[in-house]
Amino acid sequence: MPDMPVAALIYDFDKTLSPKDQQEYSFLPGLNIDPASFWEECRQLQLKHNMDSVLAYMLNMKLRSEGTRLLTREGLEKLGEAVEFFPGVESWFSRVNAIGLEYGLKVEHYIISSGLKEIIGGSKIAGEFTAVFAASFVYGDDGIALWPATAVNYTEKTQHLFRINKGILDMTNDRDLNGFTPEYKRRVPFSNMIYVGDGLTDVPCMKMTRSKGGTSIAVYPEGSSSLGDNMLLQERCDYCVPADYTRNSPLENTVRVLLKRISAQTAASSLHASQVEDAIRRGGIPQWQLQLNREDTSLES
Repeated sequence: MPDMPVAALIYDFDKTLSPKDQQEYSFLPGLNIDPASFWEECRQLQLKHNMDSVLAYMLNMKLRSEGTRLLTREGLEKLGEAVEFFPGVESWFSRVNAIGLEYGLKVEHYIISSGLKEIIGGSKIAGEFTAVFAASFVYGDDGIALWPATAVNYTEKTQHLFRINKGILDMTNDRDLNGFTPEYKRRVPFSNMIYVGDGLTDVPCMKMTRSKGGTSIAVYPEGSSSLGDNMLLQERCDYCVPADYTRNSPLENTVRVLLKRISAQTAASSLHASQVEDAIRRGGIPQWQLQLNREDTSLES
């Protein structure tokens, strides 16, 4: 039996699945630091050093945790245990997986976040994800964070959509990521992607997903819909619903409809792909191969 087609739900983390920034649950309280003061310090570091905003908060976490064991891999994972989630999140994944199976789809869940991978990895929902793309540290022999290993800002996030698209989840494998793969051979077509985010830092991913045939959903805390409404009206996302992940919520019902559509689209795409393969077997040359041949000839000349 052939493998089931894959539908990918891709989430931001802070303020999408969780109501607050992850540092505000235990890292900042553990140091007796006011969140507003911490984020203002990050902003000032960013301005002073002309830094990326993600690198600025990672530096400030390191500076503020000097003399503690908070900034070890184990310490950060421990912090993840305190992260709280919007209603229904903890049972969301199994429910959506079951909906996918109703429509003949294998649903996979991914995180693309500017937050810390280690904190996400220590959270109650860490085991639900096929891959987590997020900021992370390099650690010294003493276990303390030394330097950023990865920093995922709002434009960097889009790279990871292509990793999911091609099935290249190893962050060190740039060769295959940047190599050519015909659309019909990509593991998760963009049309099978649903991106869920909450704010302006999600816009590049939302727009890219939409432009390539997928769907984007903006979620918002109950009673605070203005940003999401604007994103919807500006055609930056396709849907705008409360961050309520409970059974039969507007979000669940929206995803159900989208998975049904993905199932139908997949059947049509599979039929097209099988006919492309038949045409190649009969001696035809696909358009992408002709294009590569033209590029090779141009380079030789």
